[in-house]
Amino acid sequence: MTGGQLENDPRKEAAIRLSPPNGHDAKFVPFAERLSCTVDEACVATGLGRTKVYELIGSGQIITTTIGRRRLVMVRSLLALLDATNSV
Repeated sequence: MTGGQLENDPRKEAAIRLSPPNGHDAKFVPFAERLSCTVDEACVATGLGRTKVYELIGSGQIITTTIGRRRLVMVRSLLALLDATNSV
């Protein structure tokens, strides 16, 4: 392909239109603003181990949702859990 053909390539135009504005990373969302996270991310965020996180899920203190085979932890429930333990 010559330079002129590459500029008219519709795939390149689509990539340009889909790129995030102002060079910002479209995938980066601050943790507290996310809707959900993985169990591993919940462990890192709380400093708890997987066993304890699953205990809290089982007791209803951490809310999750399952999409297909993937379990997602609702970040709002993690924040509420940590807020409740901080206020004691």
